[in-house]
Amino acid sequence: MRSYGTTTVEVKTGYGLDFASEERCLRIINNLNASNGASAQKQSSIRVVPTFLGAHSVPPEYKERRGAYIDLVVEQMLPAFAGLARFCDVYCEREAFKLEETRRILTRAQELGYQLKIHADQLSPSGGTRLAAELGAVSADHLDYASDADLDALREAGVVATLLPGCSYTLRTPYPSARRLLDRGLSVALATDFNPGTSYCESMQMMLELAMSAMGMTLEEALAAITIQGARALALQHEIGSIEVGKRCELALWSIQDYHEIGYHFGVNLLQSVLIV
Repeated sequence: MRSYGTTTVEVKTGYGLDFASEERCLRIINNLNASNGASAQKQSSIRVVPTFLGAHSVPPEYKERRGAYIDLVVEQMLPAFAGLARFCDVYCEREAFKLEETRRILTRAQELGYQLKIHADQLSPSGGTRLAAELGAVSADHLDYASDADLDALREAGVVATLLPGCSYTLRTPYPSARRLLDRGLSVALATDFNPGTSYCESMQMMLELAMSAMGMTLEEALAAITIQGARALALQHEIGSIEVGKRCELALWSIQDYHEIGYHFGVNLLQSVLIV
């Protein structure tokens, strides 16, 4: 990821779906940060932000008693993992967690001090976008089926809209319109959604190029979406995401003559080096 210019990465759990596996994932994520902080090569280390996504899907052994799994997440996992994860995320979808189930999980997470994220309206209009606005989530991901009213609510609540073009590319589904969101005044971030199922790509350069070619973004908007807006999606905009006095220095140095090449010369890694101080 660093070789493509990433300097801060959010890492989600959600592939263990039992207490021991989810805890192990969170401890590995936190150990990565601890190792980076102690490294003699600190200037090259990536900041890792941990997110608990135990409500990613209902495990097969709970298919006939999904309520028991939600109880496990709410009553055991969330209290135990408070402090290990900065964010709690839920996949709100008919195939995953219904709206009221999502509300219960996120409400409890908020009570325990987690900041909130939500997979919202990716495959169908699930109500997740409106719930993100209602609960004051930091960001809402996907938003393919969000209505205009949902997006207005998201904007008024200050929730960052995170678009994931790698998913549309892999699943061969229509790309959500970034232009639609930007024209409504939303803060729009881009992310890889790097995962083995729907977006097996580490390159943020590729996401920028897809956003320009298929989602209606200008190069300047896409660059903002992978820098300062990405920082906002992690509630880190006061620490990183732009070159300002008092912020951590995270610089991508490019092998180009003109910055327009970033969006024009696609399919290759244009990065020369990364500097983190």
